[in-house]
Amino acid sequence: MRKAAVVLLLALLAGACSSPPPPPPAYTDARELADAATAATTSGGSAKFTTDVAVGTIRSKGQGQARFGAGGTAQVMTTDVLGEPMELRLVAGKLYAKVPESAREGKPWVAVAADGSDPFSQVLGGSLAQLAAQNDPAHTLGEIRTAGTIVSAERTNLGGVAAEHYRVELEPARLGTDLPAGLAPDSAGRLGKFPVELWLDDAHRPLQIVLDLSPVLQGSAARITTRYTEWGSPVDVQPPPPGEVG
Repeated sequence: MRKAAVVLLLALLAGACSSPPPPPPAYTDARELADAATAATTSGGSAKFTTDVAVGTIRSKGQGQARFGAGGTAQVMTTDVLGEPMELRLVAGKLYAKVPESAREGKPWVAVAADGSDPFSQVLGGSLAQLAAQNDPAHTLGEIRTAGTIVSAERTNLGGVAAEHYRVELEPARLGTDLPAGLAPDSAGRLGKFPVELWLDDAHRPLQIVLDLSPVLQGSAARITTRYTEWGSPVDVQPPPPGEVG
């Protein structure tokens, strides 16, 4: 009898000391997920970010800082998209690129537009505009809101930070011409679905976004990974001096 009582007491103590199961992830609907993360991004104010674009054997990395607000996103970043460092600045809706010295013929900065008529824009305008958009979490969250379906969700951690991890399936046909970097604007109707993974912190701010474009690029492995850190930290995002823009 005494032994049974001891066993019962130990069982009760073990139950009392065990941690309760973690609560389930907050969202099951893609629109609600995107709306909450977009609002958290705006209220977060600013963040540092890194990007890693891997297509087949080609890899490009970048890093920068961004300011978020109701008026849109401003950012400054460096990337090795041309095999050597290039600085990009997106301020007040205008994208500027610092031309690498090996290709520079005039002033160091140019204003870049996807539909620009200048030589630099005609060659790289579309790619750089897509790259800048991809660094803005609101862009991917907008795609999730419009064309996403949550496939799975779990509570986990990322780099030691508690996180909600969502796997989302995107349907390009529902996106129109607003496609992720690397996809032609007129290709949406010909593409199948592809996965997006999203990690959010406890405040629902993005920690990491991974787009896996491999399913829609005809067998070529392609992933875009963007990592966000230091939410709320001071950032310095300014347009280049007017006298240095050609």
